[in-house]
Amino acid sequence: MNIAESAALKQILKGRGWVAAESGEEADLVLLNTCSVRLTAETRALGRLDHYAALKKKRSAQGHSFVIVLAGCMAERLGARIREKRGEIDYVMGTAARSLFPQILEEAEQGLAAGEFTAKKAFLASEGFQFSFSPSHIEEETGEGGPVRSFIPIMHGCNNFCSYCIVPYVRGPEISRSPASILAETRLAGGKGIREITLLGQNVNSYNWVGGGLNEEGIDAGGFDFPGLLELVAGEAEQTAVGWVRFLSSHPRDFSPRAVQVMADHPVFCRHLHLCVQHGADAVLKAMNRRYTREEYLELVSAIRRAMPGITLSTDILVGFPGETEADLEATLSLMDEVKFLYAYMYHYNPREGTSAYTLPGRIPEQVKRRRLARVIEKQKQHTGELLRARIGSREKVLIEGISRKNADELITRTEKDETAVVRGKHSLIGRFAEITLASLHGNTFRAEGLRIVD
Repeated sequence: MNIAESAALKQILKGRGWVAAESGEEADLVLLNTCSVRLTAETRALGRLDHYAALKKKRSAQGHSFVIVLAGCMAERLGARIREKRGEIDYVMGTAARSLFPQILEEAEQGLAAGEFTAKKAFLASEGFQFSFSPSHIEEETGEGGPVRSFIPIMHGCNNFCSYCIVPYVRGPEISRSPASILAETRLAGGKGIREITLLGQNVNSYNWVGGGLNEEGIDAGGFDFPGLLELVAGEAEQTAVGWVRFLSSHPRDFSPRAVQVMADHPVFCRHLHLCVQHGADAVLKAMNRRYTREEYLELVSAIRRAMPGITLSTDILVGFPGETEADLEATLSLMDEVKFLYAYMYHYNPREGTSAYTLPGRIPEQVKRRRLARVIEKQKQHTGELLRARIGSREKVLIEGISRKNADELITRTEKDETAVVRGKHSLIGRFAEITLASLHGNTFRAEGLRIVD
């Protein structure tokens, strides 16, 4: 989501004649688009903010300066506090206040033209503003061949209020984007040669467009739920250069049987799904306010695999939640054994001020959380290795995404199951679909051979 929204902000800059600077030493404006999902993300953002604040002081002393704009979820959550402590920041722009960005740029441009490099005023957070979607989130062309993948936000915000999660507080309630706008961006992506799109939302499964319909598209007016939107996007993608469609993130509670069937009916949907489980013990899932049980999650996994044999799954796993016992940890490890995820994002609980879990008793000592997380990571490494080794020798369709950073003679490719493979080939093939044979495995990356273009 951060990548998509950053791309939209860059398009606004480009549309007003701004160009990318090589570094902060040369910039007239520095835009920091931040994330608050995890504490580590905020810590990194604060470190960068301190760097640019110090650089601004140095340049100001030399008679030059630049405008600093802090945007995104951390700006929403901590904007007033940060602005008070760090006077070098000129603007704080919360998640729903992006409509102010052109105004911010206009003021910055006037100041720069007049030789006054300090912005006129600071906007705080998003109170009183309604979130609006940008028409396009396609990244600017960079490198050889330009971008081949793009993210398309379909909704904003979250209504679930998982007890550990800050997102509903910084993103606000769910807002669904109009189907017409989503299809228009899908067509735009196809027209620019994008071969894979990913539909984005804090919880894509709860997408719910209730008004407006698609009359101008020749489709009956009325509402669309997530399966209905998938049907529309599949039809649009199949008529463009877009060959693959993915979506994330999916909440198990809202993943309907109809959505599973739509995926199965349309080969344009990649046979990989990120399905966040978070934990394997019912008591912890309840404390997290996930609103599904271990059994319900496993039943959903079985239904998905019956409909799409061979599909790979990935997930998020959170250990060390307040009150978690060793038996709860074992329940998570046994669920991992049963599902066998291709990969997982694994982390231990960090209290987030403002969430309901912040005041829960039974916090787990740091060393215990780290020990439990190490066991989960080791288990996942085992499963990832087993699944990848079993794929050696198979013939797979891949999307050629770019050039290997380690060897300029090799191309980076990705299977629809979200596996990475490198293969020798010409740079001009970036953005093409091909078939390769997975010949060997180095770490979690396949070495492939027998490249043949198939599109």
